[in-house]
Amino acid sequence: MLKRAFVAQDPGLMRLRSASRAVLGIGLAVALCGAAGHSAEAAVTGGLAALLALFTVTDPTVRGQAVTTALLPVAGLPVLTLAAVLHDLPLARDLVFLAVVGAGVYARRWGPRGHALGVFGFMAYFSAQFLHIVPGRLPELYVAVPLSLLASSVVRFGVWCYERRIAAPVAVALFDGATGLGRITTRQAVQATAGAGFALLVGQVLSGERWYWAVGATWWVFVATTSRGETVVRGFRRFLGTVLGIGLGFAVALPLHHEPVVAAVVVAVSVFGIFYTAAVSYTWMMLAVTVMASMLYGLLGVLDAGLLVLRVTETAAGALGAVLAVLFVLPVTTHSVTEAWVERALRCVRSCTAEAAARLAGGEDADPPSRVAELEAILGRMRLSLAPLVHPLNPVRARKRRARRVLALLDDCAREVRGLAFVAAAPEASHDARLAAACRRVEAAVEALTDAPAAGRHLLPGDAPTAEPAGASPVLAHLHALERALHELAVPLRRPGRIPAGA
Repeated sequence: MLKRAFVAQDPGLMRLRSASRAVLGIGLAVALCGAAGHSAEAAVTGGLAALLALFTVTDPTVRGQAVTTALLPVAGLPVLTLAAVLHDLPLARDLVFLAVVGAGVYARRWGPRGHALGVFGFMAYFSAQFLHIVPGRLPELYVAVPLSLLASSVVRFGVWCYERRIAAPVAVALFDGATGLGRITTRQAVQATAGAGFALLVGQVLSGERWYWAVGATWWVFVATTSRGETVVRGFRRFLGTVLGIGLGFAVALPLHHEPVVAAVVVAVSVFGIFYTAAVSYTWMMLAVTVMASMLYGLLGVLDAGLLVLRVTETAAGALGAVLAVLFVLPVTTHSVTEAWVERALRCVRSCTAEAAARLAGGEDADPPSRVAELEAILGRMRLSLAPLVHPLNPVRARKRRARRVLALLDDCAREVRGLAFVAAAPEASHDARLAAACRRVEAAVEALTDAPAAGRHLLPGDAPTAEPAGASPVLAHLHALERALHELAVPLRRPGRIPAGA
């Protein structure tokens, strides 16, 4: 797990750039708040706003990112105001908090922008509880939040806008079901509200002052998940990361939080860790979040050993609330979600093949690389969906083996279409009469694998194509290997308990 977090490949040093820029942007935001004479609470609020802007705003274009960042105060400040006004009205405060949870999750249906605004709105309400914001503090925060967002934007869109020099990432819309309660975002909004209600009640039993930690744990377990299997795994990883972070907090935060310079360095390292590990290990990201939170409590003068232990119990309550909600409230099965992603990946394989064939036939508008990029994005999201099935704690070994086989074969398909696109882009590439027939076979294989309920029925292992004769063109070699991988996929996908199986 440690190796995956810190030694994982980082193409283009994107994670390193993002983490370094985050430290610079958040540091500038906090420094400006300090220079403006703001209190420690306002500086923490501003720094959190800058962190969220840099972490959650993920629109595929720089222009879209700028627009979403500009909209963050529109979503956050009214919620912050409402939380402050309701500070001394516990029942109203709690009911509105649950409504903010549901609305924030529901907003995911509007893509990256809806997700970012939903997260910012939730965290505005959460930070009001974290810092005990009352109406008298609002004027200062109305200045600190926009100032911090401006500072982080200057770094992101001005000083260090590396996205302008690279291709925009492919946006892959989440699988969202049909309409009404058939939509995953609707179900998850209901689930998150129910789970947060459970967490709120248990959290208040554990602590009348820090109960909001449990609600926060429930919320963040739901972020970036779709099925119940994904949510359960994420809840486990959140709890594990918190426990590890608390252990490190005892070793670092407790003895050093009285030293402002050392504390600032630890917070900066934690911020770097959050951004650098987020894409590869949620456990290590949560470790960094926990250490950062511990140091912030130290800077605010309220850190002690009991507080760190309480954070573990509140996190456990929140994770339990999320798990109970996804298991018993309008459950979204791992089967339904992973099946949709596998089918989408297979159809993208067919599109990649068709684009490459069109390019080889002289089509100037054909763009195989863009289809390959789309396939890579789909496979990345599919791996998240299949993660519960291949998790070490999954006791069903047969299901785990089938899931791993599907992932391996789809990776083989991706490798072959990448090679096919590369060959098709070569100026000397020419059309081969056998190419059209091979492409038709690929299309037929994909249709047989994706047509329910008898998927794979016409693709038996014995039907796999024979080896291509020596000296065949590179295009046909890639197509032949692609056909072979698709035929082998018929084995795990055609069984009654076909991958993806219910979780």
